[in-house]
Amino acid sequence: MIPRRCILGVPVCVTIFFLQGSKAVADAPMGSGLWLCQPAPRCGDQVYDPLQHCCSDDTILPLNRTRQCGPNCTFWPCLELCCPESFGPKRFVVKLKVLGTQSQCPSSPISRICPS
Repeated sequence: MIPRRCILGVPVCVTIFFLQGSKAVADAPMGSGLWLCQPAPRCGDQVYDPLQHCCSDDTILPLNRTRQCGPNCTFWPCLELCCPESFGPKRFVVKLKVLGTQSQCPSSPISRICPS
């Protein structure tokens, strides 16, 4: 006679075997929808989508927004800083924002010098 534990163990083992080969969870799209367990980016007291917008000086801007930097230059405030140079004649330098830091003009790398 076969012990009762062995008879009950066979269906459990078969079920686990089939569940391991199942693609129900593995085929779920990774990028669809919001991930509710991730903190949403905030700009001041508003939530924004970082794939479409950025936060610049507590203002939500579209990623492709440009602004004037001096009289003859434009820059992208989501990606760059407009930095006036204080020495010599007034000129403007566009510098790159460094991701993950509070970028400031003195420590950021130069992207380009605006024409006078």
